[in-house]
Amino acid sequence: MTWRSPLALVRDALRGQRAREKDLRNLVSNLPYEGLEKGKQPNHHFPGNAIKTTKYTPLFFIPMNLFEQFHRLANIYFVALAILNFVPLVNAFQPEVALIPICAIMSLTALKDAWEDYRRYQSDRKVNNTSSFIYSRKHKQFVERRWKDIRVGDFVKVFCNEIVSADLLLLHTSDPNGVCLIETANLDGETNLKQRRVVSGLCISDPEFEPESFNSIVVCERPNNSLNHFKCYVEKPDKEKVGAGIDSLLLRGCTVRNTDHAVGFVVYAGHETKSMLNNNGPRYKHSKLEQKLNIDVIFCVILLLSMCLVGALGHSLWLQAMPSMPPYLVPDSNGHLDSPSLSGFYMFFTMIILLQILIPISLYVSIELVKIGQIFFITNDIDLYDEETDSRIQCKALNITEDLGQIEYIFSDKTGTLTENKMVFRRCSIMGTEYPHKENAIRLAVIDEPDSEEEVIFNQQPRPLKKGWSLDTEDTNPEDTQHHHGSRHKSKGSGNAQSDVAFSSPLETEVIPDRKLLQQISRAESSSSSSGKMDPYLDFFLALAICNTAVVSMATAQRASAFLRSCQRNNPMDILPRMVRKVASYCYILTSWQRKPKRAHTLSENSVIEEDHFNPPVTKERAEDPNADGTRTCSLHVPPKCDKPAVTSDKLRYEAESPDEAALVYAAKAYGFTLLARTHDSVTVRLPSGQDLVFEVLDTLTFDSNRKRMSVLVRHPITKEYVLYTKGADYGIMELLGTPYAESCNQKKKIVADTQYHLDCYAKDGLRTLCFTKKVVSDKAYESWSVNRQRALAAIANREELIMDTSVQLETNLTLLGATGVEDRLQENVPDTIMALREAGIQVWVLTGDKMETAVNIGYACGLLEEEDLMINMSCKNMLTCTSILDCTLEEVRRYANDPRNVDTTPDISLVIDGHTLAMALSPDLQDRFVDLAKHCRTVLCCRVTPLQKSSVVKIIREKLKVMTLAVGDGANDVNMIQAADIGIGISGQEGMQAVMASDFAISRFKHLKKLLLVHGHWCYTRLANMIIYFFYKNVAYVNLLFWYQFFCGFSATTMIDYWLMIFFNLFFTSLPPIMFGIIDKDVSAEMLLGIPELYRIGQGAGEYKHSTFWVSMLDAFYQSLVCFFIPYLAYQDSDIDIFTFGTPLNTSSLFIILLHLSIEIKAWTVVHLVIMLGSVALYFIVTLAYSAICVTCNPPSDPYWILQSQMADPMFYLICIITTVVALLPRYMFHVLRNSIAPSPLVQARHLDRLDPSVREQWIKEWRGFRGGGQVKRSELSTPPSSTIETPVNIYYQSPAFSDIMEDEFTLNVITENNHTPLHN
Repeated sequence: MTWRSPLALVRDALRGQRAREKDLRNLVSNLPYEGLEKGKQPNHHFPGNAIKTTKYTPLFFIPMNLFEQFHRLANIYFVALAILNFVPLVNAFQPEVALIPICAIMSLTALKDAWEDYRRYQSDRKVNNTSSFIYSRKHKQFVERRWKDIRVGDFVKVFCNEIVSADLLLLHTSDPNGVCLIETANLDGETNLKQRRVVSGLCISDPEFEPESFNSIVVCERPNNSLNHFKCYVEKPDKEKVGAGIDSLLLRGCTVRNTDHAVGFVVYAGHETKSMLNNNGPRYKHSKLEQKLNIDVIFCVILLLSMCLVGALGHSLWLQAMPSMPPYLVPDSNGHLDSPSLSGFYMFFTMIILLQILIPISLYVSIELVKIGQIFFITNDIDLYDEETDSRIQCKALNITEDLGQIEYIFSDKTGTLTENKMVFRRCSIMGTEYPHKENAIRLAVIDEPDSEEEVIFNQQPRPLKKGWSLDTEDTNPEDTQHHHGSRHKSKGSGNAQSDVAFSSPLETEVIPDRKLLQQISRAESSSSSSGKMDPYLDFFLALAICNTAVVSMATAQRASAFLRSCQRNNPMDILPRMVRKVASYCYILTSWQRKPKRAHTLSENSVIEEDHFNPPVTKERAEDPNADGTRTCSLHVPPKCDKPAVTSDKLRYEAESPDEAALVYAAKAYGFTLLARTHDSVTVRLPSGQDLVFEVLDTLTFDSNRKRMSVLVRHPITKEYVLYTKGADYGIMELLGTPYAESCNQKKKIVADTQYHLDCYAKDGLRTLCFTKKVVSDKAYESWSVNRQRALAAIANREELIMDTSVQLETNLTLLGATGVEDRLQENVPDTIMALREAGIQVWVLTGDKMETAVNIGYACGLLEEEDLMINMSCKNMLTCTSILDCTLEEVRRYANDPRNVDTTPDISLVIDGHTLAMALSPDLQDRFVDLAKHCRTVLCCRVTPLQKSSVVKIIREKLKVMTLAVGDGANDVNMIQAADIGIGISGQEGMQAVMASDFAISRFKHLKKLLLVHGHWCYTRLANMIIYFFYKNVAYVNLLFWYQFFCGFSATTMIDYWLMIFFNLFFTSLPPIMFGIIDKDVSAEMLLGIPELYRIGQGAGEYKHSTFWVSMLDAFYQSLVCFFIPYLAYQDSDIDIFTFGTPLNTSSLFIILLHLSIEIKAWTVVHLVIMLGSVALYFIVTLAYSAICVTCNPPSDPYWILQSQMADPMFYLICIITTVVALLPRYMFHVLRNSIAPSPLVQARHLDRLDPSVREQWIKEWRGFRGGGQVKRSELSTPPSSTIETPVNIYYQSPAFSDIMEDEFTLNVITENNHTPLHN
């Protein structure tokens, strides 16, 4: 290696920095420069692929770790005092002794940091040495290298099931269509496969890719942490630019699946990769209790300075009062003695050193240990483990566990948080005609039922469709029914039979077709084949099958683990029970079709067999339908074809990016429109007739939050037309409609109006809705649009805006095909959880992007809304209307509160507000009024809100009301809300792990929130609060013994206890008991906390840790120290004992008082408590006896030799210890006895109930909750919200000029007087 001057090195470093900071990077292949030294390679300015996540190096560990530890002010304080003790004029005892406590604490912290850093080093070394294949020009092939050898500009080959080593621009795959499937579970937790495509337009040899032929320039943006966006283009030698985006980028950490191999060009390496830029390490937040603790530490500092000031003044006055200088004051070398004032000044600093332990040095370390212990018990709670997903709670923020016990407001997402996010196809509307799918409703309702004794729950599924079908009828026999309906599983199992494929449980994949719609499709296919035109019914189902990003895979080609698990499930011993269940299933379905059950736990006429509210009932039986008696069933027969083997449709599985997509694709499959294959430029669909259509995919206009829709542009294989299929939310589709299939304008309006009516009904039933449209694009329009599209894709600046503009340009004059209603089922025990949280004094808000009708329905289902609630619906068009409504509503609320007849009563107000109105209500002018109204509401539902609005609501409520907030969500759109709250909780659901990665705690079910807050939150808060107060008490009580002694030694900073024993007292003798107290003490059992949620209110607001509690403990510490000092003082008065003989009973009594004080505070004694208490006492006597026996001149001129041995031979020692301990603790003990007897707190009463027999205890809990207004948790049903016809408006007369505007907005402030229940799911 040639020597280079420092100036050249600096110049290269500056050039490299400028190259890395450019907005655009020009990258070229490294192959022409292979073998040259690093400085002569074109991409040498960019970092390599080696990563380093360690914080320290062996050489600089000590200085860097000390620098880190000195960020904590307490460490600086104690180090400064230790250094001050080296000054001879102010030292209180041996300088080396003063260093021991702080050195011990900092050494333990350093060892912990070193161990953590070493583990990071091992992980880095393992990753950096992972093998990879890099193309070598010298060897003319891909050679094996290590990850750390990869550099920007290299060509890397990745094989199936291998992890991608760097961010690669995909240039070649083994797939002939240029598709590579990846799994991003390591990045965002999503297990569904995603497609990545090679950069289109590059002349790359096929099938073998030759990296040496690549002579283009890759221009890409600066590295950023966005996992969903990437701007890049490839400039060919002829200056033609080919655009590339995130769909052509393989991210480091992803796993290649279902693709033999892929070759990519390294654009980002090492710490510049997107995965590394997203690796921010653990989150750190300051808890509310910590903030209060810091204030009390300041109080302790003020108290310490006051005591030191008293000592300085006392020492000065004592010297002035002496007639002559005592002989023990040694003058300096000049024979000069300091003046009393100067001696007092020096004594001030000496007293600080002596009384320094008034600030608890071990408190912060003890708090960290307690929190680690609390987290251990939380994460190992079996009740917070989810067997279905095999996941337990994750604690990602290690220092805010106590905040879980102080929550006052919960902000929750709806989809995936309150609901399962398992989408089930329920209904559809095509060309204005609604199809209720009654048979499918029966299947879902039976799955909804509680498990019976024989555990019979069947999953109806359509007969597998082969090459074609014809609509016939046939007799129902056991074999057919068994084949048709499938086997029965437990409801919990039926929801999670998905193995490795996301959104593929039987609940989601099995759809029973609607008979009427099947007949309509048969007629449509016949008419289309004869006329040559596509029928709208066929187009509708083609849109369902095509307009998505689902990836097709075979059931026999799943990942390896799926096969192993399936083998484990197919136990031969399970065959007989399975057959019994199938027979029972068959019997059950027959009886269900023949009659309408009337039992409470079976199918009900209103809840299961859904009435067709949309179409007029048919009064005449269909003449052509021989199934009128219900004993014959409609089936799909497949005409035999032997010319070619077809893909069996029941073996197909779909890897969808969202559960909505999967549900709709499986619905299309149920009707015979089977998605067979999808590549980057084609999609294959099998029609019900058995014909396979291969559509050429010209472009995919992906979904975004602004457009609220997605489109797929294809070329029809039969008509050769350019067809755009679009799906999206109704408000994002209806305004774009053009001329439909309808021949007249009136018919067009009727179809749109009927479809909109069906959509509104779906929303009221709690279904998620989507509209489907079609547009035929002319050749000329497509060519013009394609040029603009390619230009937008190749752009770097404003790329997203340009792409969205081209999408909007094409999505106009759409033709409405129909709409779908998909059910998102409520999670287990959500109503019970919300009821318990409310009884605990927690306000629950729901912030969702769904329609208002859907959100209100879910609100009734989960118990957020109740029939007797005063519900305020706010949907305003302008600011003036919103202002008037807020003012008038607030006036009514205040008038109610001021009415003497309403004393001690509060109205149950529920506010439902949409996103547009919320944006106006959160404006600076109306913000305070909105918060004031929301404060009086029991429930707030915010609908159609954006992620930014979610976070804004959380911030405003947290800052305006000064309350503790918790946000819970499961998707990427909840990340802002989760990070804005005091505590963010992510649910590891169906939408990936973005919310979990941004959260402080991660759970798998909403119901786990109940125990996490009511039990663990309460325990963590009360334990830590009581431990901190005890720590302050302990240190003040002990240090005051030294302070009282100063009044008898001329404030000379003399101690009556040996220095080593003083250090050991806090470091060993009394350190473990409070830590165990903070980890395992239980003031109330978990059963009582769950049974009486009201107990959670203790931690809300000021909570148990108040400044008054702190000062009461300080006064108690002063009293106990006075007793502990003056009883031995009076006992030994006028005796000739030495100083250490006097100090030993003080030290021993102090130990007993401090430990027995803790014994009074412990609520639940365990063997661990007993062992540690007795162990601390035994350790004290063993160490002190050994020290007294060994140490003769350990601390000259002190001589503690044989002190404790002599004391223990004197009965006076035992008498002093007993009397001192009893007198010191008697007031606190009597206070507890009187308070618990005369005015017991709810916690004390709960502890008394805890000791009763379980049956008696349960009865007492019912009476308690009834007396306190709790009430039993009701088993809720998902019911339809009150319609406008059954709402009773409250007469409010608005004194406002905007009254007409308000009426135009149809604002209703209504009391729900009755409600039609339509149970959908539980």
